[in-house]
Amino acid sequence: MNIIESSRKRIPTTLIKKISHLEHQDINTLLKNISYGKTVILKNKISKLKKPCAVGKGLRTKVNVNIGASTDVSNIKSELKKLKISIEYGADTVMDLSVGKNTRKIRREIISNSSIPLGTVPIYEAAQQAQYKRKKFVKMTKDDILETIERQAEEGVDFFTIHAGVTQEIIKKMSRYKKRIIEIVSRGGAILANWIIHNDKENPLYEYFDDVLRIAKKFDITLSLGDGLRPGSILDATDQAQLYELRKLGQLSKYALERGVQTIIEGPGHVPLNQIEKNVKLQKQICHGAPFYVLGPLVTDVSSGYDHISASIGGALASYYGADFLCYVTPSEHLKLPSIEDVKEGLIASKIAAHAGDIAKGIKYQTEWDKEISQARKSRDWKKQIKLSIDPIKAKEYRLQSQPEETSVCTMCGEYCSIKLIEDSF
Repeated sequence: MNIIESSRKRIPTTLIKKISHLEHQDINTLLKNISYGKTVILKNKISKLKKPCAVGKGLRTKVNVNIGASTDVSNIKSELKKLKISIEYGADTVMDLSVGKNTRKIRREIISNSSIPLGTVPIYEAAQQAQYKRKKFVKMTKDDILETIERQAEEGVDFFTIHAGVTQEIIKKMSRYKKRIIEIVSRGGAILANWIIHNDKENPLYEYFDDVLRIAKKFDITLSLGDGLRPGSILDATDQAQLYELRKLGQLSKYALERGVQTIIEGPGHVPLNQIEKNVKLQKQICHGAPFYVLGPLVTDVSSGYDHISASIGGALASYYGADFLCYVTPSEHLKLPSIEDVKEGLIASKIAAHAGDIAKGIKYQTEWDKEISQARKSRDWKKQIKLSIDPIKAKEYRLQSQPEETSVCTMCGEYCSIKLIEDSF
């Protein structure tokens, strides 16, 4: 039995018991939500993860980190360092988005060194292999795609982004819709749109979705149904193309669940603050409560170099309104391949957003963290404050950079420390 089948029979496997404990959620509630497709567990049945991850209803908002090489920059050691720092600073999952040389080697190294679930976008490898073999990625075949998916499943990948909602119909309709500022910003979406136009055929991931489901079910892999038509500007948000694809993903998600395959739904992208609530609620309605995975979202287009801040603002609000999974954004978004430091900065910003959202939507045990650090502040227990910080290393560095004359306070207020004044007066 796979995860959905055991949940439908209300059988609490060892994995589900572990998730119930980690998430502070009643095991019967967890089983019910998995069986209804409102919660998923990201774990390939052959992988031996130390830290499996559940995403969905009533659970803590999770954070994903994207790493991987590009066609211009490919360094396995660097990507492994990004993986290490992602795990160290509390990423729940990591995605390898490598393209170019050595992608298989990089992926296998990441799998062997990761204690958290790994996701990939198989169409990247299928396209680049077709480019190498046939000189053009648009010459890839449906067999190329399915073989890539199965090979990655056999290696132990835990979840796949599958852009099955980029259909031939929507590509033809886009020319009749209100013109976008940026037509397609999803790499996978752009690859498939090019393939569809060049071959005048249906998207193989949509046409042969049953074959994709067969592989996913065999390995108990979760499908992250990708938003290939997500907006790349706040002025393109919530347009006809995005909503058409969302409706298609809702249909595919229901179809997959009926066949015993877990899914999450990927979402935007670039969304102004006043449209985030609408986007989350539309996804939950159209996709039958399936977990929602958002990239940011970025709430402005002008924050180059600081896009992690823009994304954390959007991510906090999205989490509050019901998004279940945040994909981090780094300071180098739109500009370059992220460095190790960019990965750390992006992850911490996204974790702050997720935590803020969890507090606002009433995940009780998450508030205990804030209570504990506040109590440490009241007692001016600097060691405990630093330990409880989201980035203890940086907190300690800041404390050491500016030493007060009186060690029980800090140099912001010194002898006029408000907490100490009140303490001394009462």
